[in-house]
Amino acid sequence: VQLQASGGGLVQAGGSLRLSCAASGRTFSRYHMGWFRQAPGKEREFVATITWSGGSTYYADSVKGRFTISRDNAKNVVYLQMNSLKPEDTAVYYCASSPSYPQLLLHGYDYWGQGTLVTVSS
Repeated sequence: VQLQASGGGLVQAGGSLRLSCAASGRTFSRYHMGWFRQAPGKEREFVATITWSGGSTYYADSVKGRFTISRDNAKNVVYLQMNSLKPEDTAVYYCASSPSYPQLLLHGYDYWGQGTLVTVSS
């Protein structure tokens, strides 16, 4: 599966953005999906994950209650709705696919998108 993330941009603190990750390939609906982020000078970290059916989700504590992951298997897209954004959410956001759930570790993901930059100004 090939993944293409989009939707990043510049937003003020307290604002919202919705990221999209479009997948190509007929097997998208078989994969659990995740979002990660990497801030400048920091390691890539887990943000959220969703099962292949969309029936279960799991979030990092830092985004719980503010971010929502969802997917539309008919459109081969996974979303990350980000509300109440903070300057510390500034990072490049990546989507990825995994055969297991919940998967919080980078090495548990086999396909990655190219990343989309989110900048939150104070």
